[in-house]
Amino acid sequence: MPMQILTNLLLGIIWMFLQDSWNVLTFFTGYLFGILVLFILRRFLPTKFYLETLLAVVRLFLVFIEELFTSSLGVIRHVIRPKLNISPGIFSLETKLEGQLEVSLLALLMNLTPGSVVVEISGDNKRFYIHAMDLPVQKESIFRSKEKFEMAIRKVTSFD
Repeated sequence: MPMQILTNLLLGIIWMFLQDSWNVLTFFTGYLFGILVLFILRRFLPTKFYLETLLAVVRLFLVFIEELFTSSLGVIRHVIRPKLNISPGIFSLETKLEGQLEVSLLALLMNLTPGSVVVEISGDNKRFYIHAMDLPVQKESIFRSKEKFEMAIRKVTSFD
């Protein structure tokens, strides 16, 4: 992927040489031309097209924002009640992710969503121990969040 970005930048610079115009608009036009060339040649590249990875990162960010918003609303609902009626607890959650980067990213994203904290990760990186603010209510939403995060993380880290 870094080689594709460098190739695209190089094509943008070569485009400026060929146009004999040194401005941002000419470089941007050449950069877009480079994207088109790389897109046409993508099946001959050893890694997947870098804009696919970039779009997957944007999708992961949007999934995180959605989960952050829904989790925040759930925590706010508990906090604004006159009587705090929660039952915190720790439960385990299995993951299908394998690499260190994937597991770490999932743990970080789950920590950043309100109402749950990853307390520990098992030695084989297959099981998370999670503390939830209100175990019966949040357990199911944490499972759904995990599934969404896993799918988005796999799209970002896959090198097909």
